[in-house]
Amino acid sequence: MATRVQLSRAQTEARETYESFARDHIAPFANDWDLKGELPEDFLAAFAGDGHLGAIVPAAYGGRETDPITFGLLNEETGRACSSVRSLVTVHSMVAHAVTRWGNERQRARWLPRLATGGSVGAFALTEPGAGSDVQGLAATARRTDDGFVLNGEKRWITFGRRADVYLLFARLEGRPTAFLVERRNPGLDVRPVEGVLGTRASMLADLSLTDCRVPADAVLGRPGFGLAAVAADALELGRYSVAWGCVGLSQACLDASLDYAEQRQQFGARLRDHQLVQRMLADMATGTSASRLLCQQAGWLRASGDQQGVHATWLAKYFATTTAFRAASDAVQIHGARGCGGEYPVQRYLRDAKVMEIIEGSTELQQTTIAGSAYQNHAASSSFTAPAAMAEAAGQEART
Repeated sequence: MATRVQLSRAQTEARETYESFARDHIAPFANDWDLKGELPEDFLAAFAGDGHLGAIVPAAYGGRETDPITFGLLNEETGRACSSVRSLVTVHSMVAHAVTRWGNERQRARWLPRLATGGSVGAFALTEPGAGSDVQGLAATARRTDDGFVLNGEKRWITFGRRADVYLLFARLEGRPTAFLVERRNPGLDVRPVEGVLGTRASMLADLSLTDCRVPADAVLGRPGFGLAAVAADALELGRYSVAWGCVGLSQACLDASLDYAEQRQQFGARLRDHQLVQRMLADMATGTSASRLLCQQAGWLRASGDQQGVHATWLAKYFATTTAFRAASDAVQIHGARGCGGEYPVQRYLRDAKVMEIIEGSTELQQTTIAGSAYQNHAASSSFTAPAAMAEAAGQEART
């Protein structure tokens, strides 16, 4: 395992606990779960019983209230073993975070203890047929009634939508994007499993249809109109952070599998590890994994201190970690050759999962656009002191000519 810098003793102990749980209770079964397309209930109970679903829930409501770095380490070690399980951590924590930050006291008292213990599983329901990266395309609607609201619309690709008990769901109320806590049992909500997806196959995706779905008046989370700019944006930031750390674990898994195979496999009278082109791939994996981990740690430190640069650091970490994980997974399959394309080794699962990571919680292209825009802003700010002198020099040169 690569060296980690500046972890506290508590963080180090937490990482060791997460690693042990993942090694014993996740990794040996991940391929089977991938083939079956679901996580078993007994595992979900064990995972929740160890407090992992309540990682960021405040202690006052029965959660672990972990700091950002410790939460990141949970995602790394879980993602190293199984990206589908890490996906559960991501979306469930997004709901818990939204309730913690935007819910009123009655909503917190009702939902946070359940989310902390796994008594209720949460899912994030934003994506629609016409609203993915462009969240402004939100088309689901909410209409006021005497005793609450009536929701209509469609949601697509909802991670753990098949298993969730409560959905953080977004719809337009009088034209204003609004967040709702929608229980699975609400009449008018239809949940349809999504089968045969490329990666994270055990993340139990579902499509949702809302047909005159009635919810009570206290289902609104935050204020009407704050759904996208506040609640969704804030939850998605946490989601990006979780995915970034998970991709560190995924890259590490690719490196571990490749090192083991290259040590054992013989080609042309030499171990695979002794071939220079294989060494290049291993070197890139090791370097990329370490760099991704450092970017995630930087984002965690900034988030922990409340620094506004934490948002930008999270985008950098998510972009670099996801693209690194996909390259690492592709090289891992290449190193394994034909065996990497079958089910004997997990690297083909890693490749499928890594591709998904480049799409969810902000696609690679959206990340590139955002990061480039931020770079221009930073450049303009840092150049403000030298620009007048440069312009004056240019004007003088023009006058001389």
